[in-house]
Amino acid sequence: MSTQVQQLDRVVIRIAGDSGDGMQLTGDRFTQETANFGNDLSTQPNFPAEIRAPAGTLAGVSSFQLHFADHDILTPGDRPDVLVAMNPAALKANLGDLLKGATIIVDTRDFTERALARVGWSSNPLTDGTLDSFTVHALDLTQLTLDALAHTDLSRKDAGRSKNMYALGLLSWMYSRPTEGTISFLREKFAKKPEIAEANIAAFKAGWNYGETTEAFGVSYQVKPAALAAGTYRNISGNLALAYGLITGAQLTGLPLFLGAYPITPASDILHELSKHKRFGVTTFQAEDEIAGIGAALGAAFGGALGVTTSSGPGIALKAETIGLAVSLELPLVIVDVQRGGPSTGLPTKTEQSDLLQAMFGRNGEAPVPIVAPRSPADCFNAAIEAIRIATTYCTPVFLLSDGYLANGSEPWRLPELSELPDLAVSFLDRPNAEDGQFLPYLRDPETLARPWAVPGTPGLEHRIGGIEKADRTGNISYDPDNHDFMVRTRQAKVDGVAKTVPPLEVDDATGTAKVLVLGWGSTYGPIGAAVRRVRRAGHQIAQAHLRHLNPFPANLGEVLARYDKVVIPEMNMGQLALLVRGRYLTDVLSVTQVRGMPFRASELADMLQGVVTSND
Repeated sequence: MSTQVQQLDRVVIRIAGDSGDGMQLTGDRFTQETANFGNDLSTQPNFPAEIRAPAGTLAGVSSFQLHFADHDILTPGDRPDVLVAMNPAALKANLGDLLKGATIIVDTRDFTERALARVGWSSNPLTDGTLDSFTVHALDLTQLTLDALAHTDLSRKDAGRSKNMYALGLLSWMYSRPTEGTISFLREKFAKKPEIAEANIAAFKAGWNYGETTEAFGVSYQVKPAALAAGTYRNISGNLALAYGLITGAQLTGLPLFLGAYPITPASDILHELSKHKRFGVTTFQAEDEIAGIGAALGAAFGGALGVTTSSGPGIALKAETIGLAVSLELPLVIVDVQRGGPSTGLPTKTEQSDLLQAMFGRNGEAPVPIVAPRSPADCFNAAIEAIRIATTYCTPVFLLSDGYLANGSEPWRLPELSELPDLAVSFLDRPNAEDGQFLPYLRDPETLARPWAVPGTPGLEHRIGGIEKADRTGNISYDPDNHDFMVRTRQAKVDGVAKTVPPLEVDDATGTAKVLVLGWGSTYGPIGAAVRRVRRAGHQIAQAHLRHLNPFPANLGEVLARYDKVVIPEMNMGQLALLVRGRYLTDVLSVTQVRGMPFRASELADMLQGVVTSND
């Protein structure tokens, strides 16, 4: 049977099923092959916090969304063009996100009265007209998988678990994805269980062959590779890019890297990854709690290592006192906060940008800390290096604010050339720095206001440390009011001075005639950028700017804000950046907020922005 091949410029696919049934693995494999093929891509994993959520329930649905294209894209897509649903719960949980005409591939095995009732359906959506506005392929994927593995010695239960690989094979055929990488991956992953490896490979091939031979799928699709800048690329997630950035930054400084951390979602993958790289001078310490983790990292910084601690919002709250100690000691320390929905335990596997004010002010006393934020999964690499640059140049703790959307999402990353990386070489003080031969631990660099970094054990550089206020220059304990006022203002001036080495804020305003500026930070970059493109395609002028440095702000931010009649700030919080911008620049910004545990949809942002632009004309 001849199959028609249709060219597409982009596709959004979502694979959904029970948590624990391999939806993330299936999506990841499709993503890896798509990256190898050369498409631009963006992903959005979405899964429950429970290790194994209740099967067949809406709360237990896990999904993986992939947007891939033959051109530059910025988001995982608003709504899927294709939904693969492994059970009734997966279908119901995702049906509302589909536009009319979307394709649904659904496993019919579990559409029993009991399973339907569990998710609130009184009749079968496969037969009652619920899906009439969609292109539906209702297949018993479970039975097809069992038939494909009938020759094996696996039990029906174990064989049925390979249905995700059957679905992956079918999708790989539909969208002309390479297969060799997945087959090699399965053999490597299950090397100690070759019968499981071969069963998954057989199911994968059977899914491909089903698409190739059945009349149910008369069309396959091709999405040509994207025209990316020359270079070597790999697919990378935000947490992996951040880990690589920390390792690279440590190598650039010439310092050993010490990570003190307690496992917490969604930051744990950074700890897992760094533990694999001892050969690069990386030491990982999984502490008994958050406080011990940052205490060890700060101690390592005092000892001359690059100290790093990773966590999420709840853990950052516990680390607050030690962050204040790092401010007082004025030691380099990188604090990675992979934000999630809160407060308290909140939404461990969902995303939010709600820790900005915590990073700014969440300590007792005047304890300023620089803050940087990556804008995409791949950008986590660059943000990590920048956080290290600031920390080591200014002898200060630095916050790096990632979030769950960036941490778990992925995109193509061009490996940088060594010549593109900054020189971050660090030198320790090796002799007393006063004219009379004394060591003054708080004698500051006149340019950066940083105090010297003196490694313990260096002859003549013995000095006191601790949380009690220090005397200027000598570092002795001081309760003098004027000295405290001076030290507080000096620490603030040091952080403010970081702006001197921060690049000016770039504004995307091609014509220079836009009257509305969209200002964002962190992971809103993709949805904002995609929305701005839509507004411009509709014939309107609109400007976009995105902040990496949130404390201090770029020196030209005030001048940029003053150029526009209206400033819109979309955030996944209740308006925290908007609050800071209003307070600092007295700009009457329009705050657009969302706290749903999910990123903005570009289409919704575009509709809102188009309304702002037209009302301002």
